[in-house]
Amino acid sequence: MSTHKPAIILLEDGRSFKGNAFGHIGKTTGEVCFNTGMSGYQEILTDPSYCKQIVTMTAPHIGNYGVNPEDIESERIQVAGFVIKEETHVPSNWRSTQSIGEYLDKHKIVGIKDVDTRAITRHLRDQGAMNGIISSVDLDMESLKLKLSKVPSMAGQDLAKEVTTESPFEWSKNGSAKKYKVAAIDYGIKHNILRLLESHGCAITVFPANIPADTILKFDPDGVFLSNGPGDPAAVTYGIEMVKDLLGKKPIFGICLGHQILALALGAKTFKLKFGHRGINHPVRNEDNGVVEISSQNHGFVVDPESLPGNVVQTHVNLNDNTNAGIRCDDMNAFSVQYHPESSPGPHDSRYLFQQFVDLMSSHREHRA
Repeated sequence: MSTHKPAIILLEDGRSFKGNAFGHIGKTTGEVCFNTGMSGYQEILTDPSYCKQIVTMTAPHIGNYGVNPEDIESERIQVAGFVIKEETHVPSNWRSTQSIGEYLDKHKIVGIKDVDTRAITRHLRDQGAMNGIISSVDLDMESLKLKLSKVPSMAGQDLAKEVTTESPFEWSKNGSAKKYKVAAIDYGIKHNILRLLESHGCAITVFPANIPADTILKFDPDGVFLSNGPGDPAAVTYGIEMVKDLLGKKPIFGICLGHQILALALGAKTFKLKFGHRGINHPVRNEDNGVVEISSQNHGFVVDPESLPGNVVQTHVNLNDNTNAGIRCDDMNAFSVQYHPESSPGPHDSRYLFQQFVDLMSSHREHRA
């Protein structure tokens, strides 16, 4: 049944948009950002990298194919709030088990619909990502401004600790033979990354974000994977120190936050983008061969290429704004990318990177032998 309970989204610079309640009735705060993908909303909702963020979808219709128990990237919805133009109440897909609105309400996620998402996106592109509040219970502007003033900036926040696993666990979803032993550090890892690592013959043990290097070295994996995740990479000091202690001892592959943590451990710096890269059609140039890959992206911070030390090579560049999208350090057996080669949702252009990690582990194993 359609709901017409009034709701409002207020941005920290005072811009506001009126609409109707969507999902759970209540209020929520977070950094407001936008995603340009036309599909994949369930994967976006459950991506831990969106912790404490209010996601605005730029596609006008959301919920067309409903939701199901399979297309999830973690065990729960991770976004702080959800903003859409138009909700589909009756989804059309044989896999669907419920509508997007029912899904959000069940998980107590506050959203807003019937707002001009193009105007919100344009405002964020012009002014930059900023904190916001969605409310369908309190519509008093002064009250909302007071609540919003208490929300901390994303810069400086360590959110990996909010989404990481509490204890190590083994990921095993298929019975195929496993040739390589991988330690995956969970800064907010997506399920499809684990699926693809396993499909490449990796026996995976997932470790908490604050795991010390000594524990990893005692575990003695063939390689270490640094996952995606939310927040400011520079704030994940324990992760940076752990990677420093592993450099040169184990092959390392990082994605997104893991890419930034690797870069910081190698001596580079990171900075916050004006409004981030979030979507499934971002062009990235592979500097090794000149090939342009269409990529899935979700990040608000990037590595400063000018700060890369001499032994680190920039391997990929984002063609939209020429920001760094990948690095490699051959003498440390480490490489990483800023985007999502597991692409859930998104194109499969960059799946070769998982084989590259396997090849690196194989070469390192042969060298040790």
